[in-house]
Amino acid sequence: MTQLESSIYKSIEALDAVDGMAGEASVSVDKVKEVVETVKSIVFPGFFGATSDLRTKLELLHFLLRGQIKLALVDDENGYERSEDLCCSFIEGLAEIKRLLYTDVQAIQDNDPAVKNISEVISCYPVVQAMLHYRTAHALLVLGVPVIPRIMTELAHSRTGIDIHPGARIGEYFAIDHGTGVVIGETCIIGDHVTLYQGVTLGAKNFSYDQEGRPVNKPRHPIVEDHVTIYSNSSVLGRVTIGHHSVIGGNLWLTHDVPPCTKVLQGREQKA
Repeated sequence: MTQLESSIYKSIEALDAVDGMAGEASVSVDKVKEVVETVKSIVFPGFFGATSDLRTKLELLHFLLRGQIKLALVDDENGYERSEDLCCSFIEGLAEIKRLLYTDVQAIQDNDPAVKNISEVISCYPVVQAMLHYRTAHALLVLGVPVIPRIMTELAHSRTGIDIHPGARIGEYFAIDHGTGVVIGETCIIGDHVTLYQGVTLGAKNFSYDQEGRPVNKPRHPIVEDHVTIYSNSSVLGRVTIGHHSVIGGNLWLTHDVPPCTKVLQGREQKA
């Protein structure tokens, strides 16, 4: 036995001895990526991927998604039957995902004078990628699909720098300009016609812990009402409410409620 063969043999023994998920069926990140790319080609026909008829794309989506849902439900004795129901429910909701995404595209066009046409938004703006992943992931999370939604939003996070938890609730006509460094936490509630700029954090101020010292998952992120704009590098933390038609200026640290129709600029509040 050569030195290399001996090293490989010892390494295999050592790796197998480490407790982990070796040998267990698990969701494939690459397959989830294929799912999102297929959804993208369905909701933005002609912009991404090879052109084919809608039925073919939907059949491919069903094949890919059902297989991954089955793996996500590997510990569920009814996982096989549930995977079909969940997959079909998701496919039936694709029209609503498409509608919401086109409101986001419209919001970007309405808020950025640099935009020349909708095609430019769909093809070039990172927020479209992030929202495609988020809205797909959120729909699956609402249906009760585990694991896959987090993979989807983390794929977008690594690609765009925009970190949106799939549990956040985001309304129509949502726009993020530039986008790098935006963080939106799990229990955020965001209304319609909201615009964020780069570096905005909608995060938690602190956590509650149970008797065993583990963090408790309860509402801990901001509520942002309709027609709110938050400018770059501002952090809104905790379960605070930003009232409708308010403007939050840049580089602020905000941990208190803001009344409707208010401007907050470097610590000063005034009526918008």
